[in-house]
Amino acid sequence: MIPFIDLNYLLFAVPGLILSLWASYKTKSTFNKYSNIPSRNGYTGAKAAATLLRHAGITDVKIEEVQGFLSDHYDPTHKTLRLSPQVYHSNSLSAIGVACHEAGHAIQHQQQYVWMYFRSAMVPVTNFSSTFSYIVIMGGMLLSSPKFILIGAILFSAAVLFSIITLPVEWDATARAKKLMVRAGVVPEQESAAAGAVLNAAFLTYIAAAVSSILTLLYYLWRAGIFGGRNND
Repeated sequence: MIPFIDLNYLLFAVPGLILSLWASYKTKSTFNKYSNIPSRNGYTGAKAAATLLRHAGITDVKIEEVQGFLSDHYDPTHKTLRLSPQVYHSNSLSAIGVACHEAGHAIQHQQQYVWMYFRSAMVPVTNFSSTFSYIVIMGGMLLSSPKFILIGAILFSAAVLFSIITLPVEWDATARAKKLMVRAGVVPEQESAAAGAVLNAAFLTYIAAAVSSILTLLYYLWRAGIFGGRNND
């Protein structure tokens, strides 16, 4: 029996789905709320990120515009900070918060933040094991083979570990952004809480992703009979 027709799967999936939907709503609503409030200092997202990088002594990171809503990210391979149009050009508190967060990742890279390097090293392993795990798990369910499901669950655990490691990386980038945006003069201290609120909401999406992946792993382990007494279909 495959997960999407196994009613027991809902017991594991629904809590994570609800949390993910709520986190996504919270992030978008908070971003929209502060996207209408311009910063007193008038910095755009691009200028805010450049200022933070310069304040940290980083001069070899490019800042580029990339299409997509909240598609902002830092690419450590090419040392490039990519900002969505809503962030790159806007002088809103939302844009500044997101831009400074991504600059925080660039600073992590420059300062060799250990959890960031650990996460980056796990990317190829996670990509492979996540894809292959679903094939093995589906095969195990179709063949009613708990051993196959267990092997798939072990492979899937790499994705779970990746989502957990992501939490300190994202939290640290947010913490750096909150401190440096004031210290570098991007926003006055009274505006930093509003800019940081967007980052706090965004962090919920990473928590939701970690919880969802953990619950999915628990379901696979249950199907494999590791706990709950179920070892066959």
